[in-house]
Amino acid sequence: MNAVSMSYDPEARRETPLALALKARIARDGPIPVADFMAACLGDETHGYYRTRQAIGTQGDFVTAPEISQVFGELIGLWAAVVWRQMGAPSRFQLVEVGPGRGTMMADAIRAARRVPGFAEAADVVLVEPSPVLTETQRATLSQSGAAVRWLPDISDLSPGPTIILANELLDVLPVVQLVRQEGGWRERVVRLDPSGRLDFGSAETSWSGALPAFADRATAGDIIELRDLASVTEAAARIASSGPFAGLFIDYGHEASGFGDTLQAVRQHRAEHPLTSPGEADLTTQVDFAAASAAFHATGLAVEPLVTQAEWLGALGIAERASRLMAANPSRAGEIELAIARLMAPQGMGTRFKALGVRSPGMAALPGFPSR
Repeated sequence: MNAVSMSYDPEARRETPLALALKARIARDGPIPVADFMAACLGDETHGYYRTRQAIGTQGDFVTAPEISQVFGELIGLWAAVVWRQMGAPSRFQLVEVGPGRGTMMADAIRAARRVPGFAEAADVVLVEPSPVLTETQRATLSQSGAAVRWLPDISDLSPGPTIILANELLDVLPVVQLVRQEGGWRERVVRLDPSGRLDFGSAETSWSGALPAFADRATAGDIIELRDLASVTEAAARIASSGPFAGLFIDYGHEASGFGDTLQAVRQHRAEHPLTSPGEADLTTQVDFAAASAAFHATGLAVEPLVTQAEWLGALGIAERASRLMAANPSRAGEIELAIARLMAPQGMGTRFKALGVRSPGMAALPGFPSR
């Protein structure tokens, strides 16, 4: 998610359709875990954020890297082509994007990768997208790509065989369990109703009995731990890798080392707001714990590349050279192109806040853009 204004009223609450449904549910069944709240806000079939609206772009609520510059998707396409060759250039393989947004990244990737002989003809392009609204946008975006594209609702539906998975800003929307350190132990953070009937954060009445990360021993009262269940992604990757060469690229924002903190945030119309303000009508995300994500992939038997920042990864792939050629070919847009690249590479912005995580079959060579161990 690109930078947004961080000034908002923490007491603001809007009676969105989902807010009313959640309040009725809580009144009937009791408080719900933060993970369930997040899942409902993003994926509720009737009122979920990604089910009902165009979230990405200047007319949406936030802007992602593929929407900032075509170079981002083009470099990913060329990266995929190199990986395909590392796999032995199989005559058929799956080129998959999970959470493809408006389809912009895949469209740019396909256009650039067509320069590599045989790649486009071998690629079975698959978009994993549960949202009917976004699916139609992706269909329109990719209509001129020349690729035969198919859609699947869930990553678990992917077929076995040689596969490259791409995912930009996917992991940050997977729901997290939030645990709060209190006297006597850890309790799960929940969404409840306050005395006036408004949505509010609180703690479960019983202590958390599940597993805790090792660093939990260092906690003091009030500290928060976020636990993200990555099984849907890691298990699908491991299953596919067991049937042929596999590579995955996950670009997202977050922290390299595990630690404490509440990172749940909401964005609506390019402005931050309290996570309880507009259920179903604002994007909810949390920062990715890349140490935990790397460990989760490694536990399935996959090889995990050393983590790098987005700026380091794009730099290793030659973003400066590609941008220079694009500016030379489009002199009237040179300033615009230069500004877009600067946003992607900013040392105190997207360039360092976002990280690139690469995973692969153990028998494959190291993926391009990542340093050797």
